[in-house]
Amino acid sequence: MKKVSSKLKRKLRNRKKLKSVRNERYRISITKSLNNLSAQIIDDRQNKTLVSASSIEKEIKNKKMKKIEKSSFIGEILAKRAKEKNISQVYFDRGQHKYHGRVKTFAETLRKNGLKF
Repeated sequence: MKKVSSKLKRKLRNRKKLKSVRNERYRISITKSLNNLSAQIIDDRQNKTLVSASSIEKEIKNKKMKKIEKSSFIGEILAKRAKEKNISQVYFDRGQHKYHGRVKTFAETLRKNGLKF
C-alpha cells in the first residue's frame, strides 16, 4: 500500500467538497510557490481560463514588495479584471494550500473588492 502525501489528500478533499458548488459559478484556482503567487478564474464547463493574474507579470515583478503585499496586490488586480468580464460569484479552490498567510490575504482582498464566495 502506498502512502499518499498529506498535500495530495488535502487537495482531493477540497476538490470533493467543491463539486457540490460547481453549478453556476466559476472557480478561482490558486498556485503558490516559495516566491510567487498566481491565480486564475476558470470555467469548468468549457475548460477555459477566463481571467488570470500572477506575480510574474511585469507590472508586479518590477515593484519591490513583501510576499503578503504581493498577494494582496494580485487579489486587487484579479478582482478588477473579473469585474471587467462581469464575474461576481465564484468559488475559491485553494488546492493543496492551507487557508492562512498569503492564501488568506489573497482571499480576503478578493472579498473586499467585490467577489462573492
